[in-house]
Amino acid sequence: MASRGTTETSKLKQNLEEQLDRLMQQLQDLDECREELDADEYEETKKETLEQLSEINDSLKKIMSGDMTLVDELSGMQLAIQAAISQAFKTPEVIRMFAKKQPRQLRTRLAEMDRDLMVGKLGRDLYTQQKVEILTALRKLGEKLTPDDETFLSANAGTALSQFEKVSTDLGSGDKVFALASFEVEKAKQ
Repeated sequence: MASRGTTETSKLKQNLEEQLDRLMQQLQDLDECREELDADEYEETKKETLEQLSEINDSLKKIMSGDMTLVDELSGMQLAIQAAISQAFKTPEVIRMFAKKQPRQLRTRLAEMDRDLMVGKLGRDLYTQQKVEILTALRKLGEKLTPDDETFLSANAGTALSQFEKVSTDLGSGDKVFALASFEVEKAKQ
């Protein structure tokens, strides 16, 4: 009997992670196919995806208020959802790695980007945007950044990422983060 709750908790967490992965993949696919869609279709699909993220957000809020053992395990997903909703991060791949707490994969992606920039496969603007996102995610995961990375981050971090950093650090509590995420979803609907 005692293991039943553990099994259900594990299954619930797995289902939420799968939903989050699916929605993050959907955002990534949508971004990659943006040129093939007309503007209205793109915006409508993106809006629907963000609404689904909001629904997961509401589910997480209910779970967290009733079962405190899930709070620590779901905090990474919670911040990833907040980032996606507030659109602080523009790269779904980075959001997904952040949500899954994968600093090694983030560092690998950063190394690939450095290489792609050197060979001309990646533009400077896109490189800067994604490097800032990855460095921010690494910092939030508790990873130590080099002084060069810190300098790069402070020189290139935009308003949205700064807001994400401030909210996720200062507000910390699940209710406040969810309140902000809900506010961002409502703002996106208008």
